[in-house]
Amino acid sequence: MVANDTINIALIGCRGMGWADLNAMMQNPGVQLVALCDVDKEVLDKRTAEAEKIWGRRPRQERDYRRILESKDIDAVIIGTPDHWHCLIMTDACSAGKDVYVEKPAANSIAECDAMLAAQQRYGRVVQVGQQKHSAEHWKQLHDFIASGRLGRIGRINIWANFTYVVLKELAPDAEPPATLDYDMWLGPAPQRPYSRTRNVSWRCFWDYGGGLMTDMGPHLLDMALWDMNVTETPLKVSALGGNFVDPNNKAETFDTLSVNFELKDFSIFWNNTAIASGPYGSVNGLEFIGQNGTVITNYDWWEVLPHGGRMEPMKVMATPGEHVVHTGNFLECVRSRQFDQLACPITHGVLCAKFAHLGNIAARTGKVLRYDDQNHTFHDKTADKLIAHPYRKPWKMFR
Repeated sequence: MVANDTINIALIGCRGMGWADLNAMMQNPGVQLVALCDVDKEVLDKRTAEAEKIWGRRPRQERDYRRILESKDIDAVIIGTPDHWHCLIMTDACSAGKDVYVEKPAANSIAECDAMLAAQQRYGRVVQVGQQKHSAEHWKQLHDFIASGRLGRIGRINIWANFTYVVLKELAPDAEPPATLDYDMWLGPAPQRPYSRTRNVSWRCFWDYGGGLMTDMGPHLLDMALWDMNVTETPLKVSALGGNFVDPNNKAETFDTLSVNFELKDFSIFWNNTAIASGPYGSVNGLEFIGQNGTVITNYDWWEVLPHGGRMEPMKVMATPGEHVVHTGNFLECVRSRQFDQLACPITHGVLCAKFAHLGNIAARTGKVLRYDDQNHTFHDKTADKLIAHPYRKPWKMFR
């Protein structure tokens, strides 16, 4: 780190969430943007101009993330790429001595989750996963409320996330990629496929690059269930049903409708997503903790206690803005202090949430009731085991 304790950062992947992460991080004191990296020159030029206008300093540009990692003047990187790049860039960054803020889901496969854990442990870098809701004040208060035991024994947690973007009405034809896009680098470790604007823009809907709503919204919402219930291990059993039931002509590979049951030792978690913008309690996404004395419902905006038979008092807590700045600020504080146990969402918790999401998808894709052996990295089922990892396209190699 530079002598004046300023943390020099670079952003890799400058669209949507990467840019949002950078904007949040730059609101914290003692941080300086050094470089931007993106495989699309049009995006890179646009963000470079915006960065110079907002922060008064023109960052240098790179098209290849490896040039970022070679730079001695960069202390930490933000990874805001599509999911299929998270693992490779994160593990390379750790080996290059950089600290990492990586978007959720931590990885695009269970095997990549394990690789990321191994890299963090080997190189001892600070790694925060961008599940910024983990730093939301109203969810911290909910965590304390659940820990108090006032709900009584909790037997079931229901989670839902109902968004329509997982329905693709049309699939753009194969075409030459735009001149500004390094398409081979965009694909990276993913299989070689012809360019399609639909794949490039709606990549979450294709297994090569993402896992649909389950791995997009899942890490945020599963995060709360796992954190509040002190879960540190994968479930005992997973069963699921998924398909394109809202629109049978959906061109997405991932599911517009998915139901997953995660069986744990003392309770179960039930996940549901449907591509219809409606949900329980008037919220398109949320959680429901069902306890003996009452039910707690929560979403991004509030949490509320619904008593059972007058056993407790009703209450409602509203959210306050700013968790994204707090979450990125927590990362910066830990970069300075090297106190890994103070990270709001360390890689250990981030990959646990990602593994739950991937387990849900794998159970639905195989149509089987699955038991995953996390110690030996196997389902003991040949069909399911084939989905633990995505084979990397040469010359890219997963960290071992």
